Amino acid sequence: MFSVDVRQEERGTVLVLRGELDFDSAVQLDEAGLRGPGAGAAPGPVVVDLAALTFCDSSGISALLRLHQVLSARGRPLVLAAVPPTVRRLFALTGLDQIFTVHADAHETLAAGPAGPDPAQGAGTPARQNRKESA
Repeated sequence: MFSVDVRQEERGTVLVLRGELDFDSAVQLDEAGLRGPGAGAAPGPVVVDLAALTFCDSSGISALLRLHQVLSARGRPLVLAAVPPTVRRLFALTGLDQIFTVHADAHETLAAGPAGPDPAQGAGTPARQNRKESA
């Protein structure tokens, strides 16, 4: 079972994904992120919290990419938070770690300000930098 919970916070929007993000459930992410509350003109980034994600296939990755593209065109950054190791590995294998910005925690990302933590401070670095650090 898959669900998307949307929270509008003062400094951004949080989409909390739970369960399996696959072909059958990707439409729910599309609805919440592209046409639902996450798509609005609210201030700050859209943070997708993946801490409770148990599975993600290519359809789920495609849904995340669509969300990234639409939000970028609207001038809103997309930040992924608490990405499970299996999904991080998939990003690294496919080169998506060069596209997505990944932070450890959704709450800390929003608490740091509208654009998220300052990468110069070492918190919330893009996935590609995290991969190099863990190598």
